[in-house]
Amino acid sequence: MDWCYSYSTWLFDISDHGDASIQVEGMEVGVTLALNGQEGTLKLSVLECGCYVKDISIKLDGGASWLYQGLVDAFEGQIVSAVEDNISKKIREGIMKLDFLLQSLPKQIALDDIAALNVTFVGNPVFSNSSIEFQINGLFMAPNDDFASSLYNKGSLDPVPFNAPAKMVEISLHENVFSSVSLVFFKANYMQWVINKTPDQSLLNTAGWKYIVPQLYKQYPNEDMELNISVSSPPIMTVVNNGINITVYSDVTIGVMDADEVIPVACISLEIHASCSPDILINKLAGTVKLNHVTAYLKWSKIGNLHMHLVQAVLSTILKTVVVPYVNLHLWKGLPLPLPHGFTLHNSEIVSINSRLTIFSDVAIAERSPTSVSKSLISIR
Repeated sequence: MDWCYSYSTWLFDISDHGDASIQVEGMEVGVTLALNGQEGTLKLSVLECGCYVKDISIKLDGGASWLYQGLVDAFEGQIVSAVEDNISKKIREGIMKLDFLLQSLPKQIALDDIAALNVTFVGNPVFSNSSIEFQINGLFMAPNDDFASSLYNKGSLDPVPFNAPAKMVEISLHENVFSSVSLVFFKANYMQWVINKTPDQSLLNTAGWKYIVPQLYKQYPNEDMELNISVSSPPIMTVVNNGINITVYSDVTIGVMDADEVIPVACISLEIHASCSPDILINKLAGTVKLNHVTAYLKWSKIGNLHMHLVQAVLSTILKTVVVPYVNLHLWKGLPLPLPHGFTLHNSEIVSINSRLTIFSDVAIAERSPTSVSKSLISIR
């Protein structure tokens, strides 16, 4: 390093300069931190912080260094103390900046204008010899709702399965997370569909129902139809060993289009059983739904009794060809996963067990382009 000084008065000017070499021997720094949950965020504080320097050797060269060297050697103890104090001060300042960043973490991540993910922290982090575990509220709710509700299970995560993949990150989602998504969309009336077009349009004309419901064709020959599907309660989501099972209860009102009027002629109650195969899409959890079984019950009818096994087959076909592809289109947009900004999942594996869907994954630095902005439950460890 270089050194210099100058001093001037109205009588004379004095200046000198040179270079110096500094060698620090036996420096030790110790820091003890506390990381605790505080009102949905994380609070990082310094419990103890200290620095010890065994020896500092400062050698001056150039100018009148022979004179200044004696002063430096005389104040070596004070110089060592000043270095120790300043290093401790800088460490505390750095921890304060990191604590500010933790306090400024978002408390919700918007899925869209209907639902948002509550990412407030629940309880204190749990430390082990090789990992740190955080629990996040993880429930979805309307953006304007109170984000104070908590995850169903506040306890520690279930132990990692013995044969679990050895990965850098484990993200565990309780089945209540998925139930909360369906509840939000159900309350927002987004689980109602009016179907008046299908790949096989004959299914929506009374002529196509001629042998299924003869009375319908007799009263309304060759008339177009529409189906009003309304989910009657929030879908039931259950995490099982091979994915997610879904049970949906809905009513299908069959209407005949007469001029500008839709005439309801019958209502069918459906019990729908489906399964979802989850997958990772970059930093999101996506999935594909498959229809497994549909059971139909007659709720009311203005066209007499119906052959329910035939009606059930037709409605099942419409669900497979119209509703399921529509649902999968939205599911493939994915649910956000809690990851730090600038990182992405890599070589992920999904394991579902004990009401939890768990993602084991490595992480990598996300590739950025000048025009892209990446955004960075649930428990994560």
